[in-house]
Amino acid sequence: MSLFEATLKKILPQDQLARAKARERLSRLTMPFWALGRLMDLAEDLAGISRSLNPPVARKAIVVMAADHGVAAAEGVSKYPQEVTGQMVKNFVAGGAGINVLARLVGAQVVVVDLGVASDLSLLAREGKIISKSMGYGTGNIACGPAMSRQQALQCLEAGVEVALELAPAVDLFGTGDMGIGNTTPSSAIIAALGGFQPAEITGRGTGIDDQQWRHKVSVVQKALEVNQPDPTDPLDVLAKVGGFEIGGIAGLILGAASVRKPVLVDGFISTAAALVAQRLSPQAADYMIAAHRSMEQGHRKALEVLGKKPLLDLDLRLGEGTGAALAMNLVEAAVRIMTEMATFEEAKVSQAKG
Repeated sequence: MSLFEATLKKILPQDQLARAKARERLSRLTMPFWALGRLMDLAEDLAGISRSLNPPVARKAIVVMAADHGVAAAEGVSKYPQEVTGQMVKNFVAGGAGINVLARLVGAQVVVVDLGVASDLSLLAREGKIISKSMGYGTGNIACGPAMSRQQALQCLEAGVEVALELAPAVDLFGTGDMGIGNTTPSSAIIAALGGFQPAEITGRGTGIDDQQWRHKVSVVQKALEVNQPDPTDPLDVLAKVGGFEIGGIAGLILGAASVRKPVLVDGFISTAAALVAQRLSPQAADYMIAAHRSMEQGHRKALEVLGKKPLLDLDLRLGEGTGAALAMNLVEAAVRIMTEMATFEEAKVSQAKG
């Protein structure tokens, strides 16, 4: 049995008994019923995920998957040149990126994984500063043919699983992150294919392109779908034909975390495209996903609706890197603290509401 198959077999639904026990305690806390709203929903979810009324969430990691895309270099869908991907990986390692700042704020480590950056990052890998799972120097141009082979798509997923399993003994709460110039284009194609949307409904502005550039980007996504004809009933086919190496890695990370019952904060548009792939491969994996935020990408709202998730934050973010996931980590900790530290009416000897 392959690692991929074994991982899918280990993903089980949330524990309903733990959820019921959590709900019973939460309903008796010293406040009007469910007065902390979605924080209490989150606490109940975390209990179901961890099978515990004291879910561990203190040890946090943002896993930033990085790769390049042939469509970016060939079709001009981004305002930035492709070499920025490798340059930003070095910035992550140096601690100077947005995700580093926010991760430090919430006490999370940043783990960078090279899935296929079109730069030589071997020295960083040898020095142990990044994890190398490279599939090559970027994907193929999806406007002309498949991004990768089906075997490579499977390898991306397994690489993500491997990273999750390697980190899991020392991590309670995962956050997904991405880096890849042009990666909103394959993400748009994935969401259009799996969600049954027209490219114009899903495709956003990415790095801040203007109207003419946006129309071109929509046409590139449309062409990618027409040329490759991804099968919406086969998520591995969709990933292979119109996806990205880092998108597959993120999907694998989610599946791996779910297989060992760890919650995953799903970041923005790219991460949500990956989460859709993971959910189609294992519907139960969605039980372990927490939508961190709603990004400014116009298709993100629709993607979250398809995934069946309501985001914790809505701050007009569009950076990626895992920044939204990092910002949501304190909310996860807050939910656990409410459940574990707040007194019940009985414990505090406070009179309950009448009727």
